[in-house]
Parts: sequence; structure tokens; C-alpha cells
Amino acid sequence: MFKECFPLKLQLKALAEEQQAVVKGLQKVEQELAASESDGPVSEVFRKTLKEFTDASGADVRSLSALYAEVGKSADALAYYFGEDPAKCPFEQGSWCSFVLEFSRPVTSTLLNFVGLFRKAHEENIKQIEADKKKAQKEAEKEANQDRTPVKSKDGLVDRSPRSPFK
Repeated sequence: MFKECFPLKLQLKALAEEQQAVVKGLQKVEQELAASESDGPVSEVFRKTLKEFTDASGADVRSLSALYAEVGKSADALAYYFGEDPAKCPFEQGSWCSFVLEFSRPVTSTLLNFVGLFRKAHEENIKQIEADKKKAQKEAEKEANQDRTPVKSKDGLVDRSPRSPFK
């Protein structure tokens, strides 16, 4: 069932090949740019456009290479975590890899369920705190209004002063 959710396998080797192909492609474009320098004014627009492209894509390729290196480090760290030697057991073939993929679904599901319940409880707690504050405020206002209510004394006079709790 889990494999149906994630039909694609993690193929670091294929990613490495694709990344190298992109790097080589950019190198070829840069070589073409250098070769067009000798064409003179005929290729001026071409060179300008190609230069803009190589500048922008060069940054993208460097970013891609850095990301791929980070993925490789993460895969190696994962292998070490599960007691495997990444040099002897490639990521795609590691027995730990299938274990991680099979094990991660229930863990992820449980974690997502917990996070959802935690957020719901947090929202309910905030609502309860707000309701308690409103209730306390209303009680304070009610008590303040009662203290200012005119009271007739025994002699029939109206006392408008605040009530003392010590009377």
C-alpha cells in the first residue's frame, strides 16, 4: 500500500547523472560563447543573449550542484543512522532504504495526526482563555455597577457612595 503512494524510487545515481549532464551542457554553451567571439559583429546579438543565459544558468547550475551534494550527505547520514556503510551499500540498494520507506509512512501519519490534534487543542485553549477573560471582565463590570447602585439607608436617605466591604 505504501508503495502505491510513492511509486518512484529514490535514484541518487540517476540524479547524479542528470546533474553531470546539466553541468556538461552548460560547459558546452560556454565553449560556444567563447567560439562566437571570433565571429565578429555578425554574432553580437547572439553573444549578448548567450552571455545573459550563461550568467543566469551558471548560478542555477551551481545551486543545483550544491543541492545534490546536500542530498548525498543526507543519504549518507541516513545510512549511518541505520548502521549501514554508504560506500559498501548504495542508497538505492540498501536494505535499510526499504525499511525506512516502509517505516516512515505510519510514523509520518502518526506525526501528522498528532500535529493536527495539537493545533486543535491549542485553538480550543485560546478560545477558552478568551472566554474566561470575557467572563471575568463581565463579572468585574457587574460588581462595579453593584457598588455604585444607590442604597436606601434606614432613615430613608439614598446613599450614592460606593459600598464598603467592611459595613
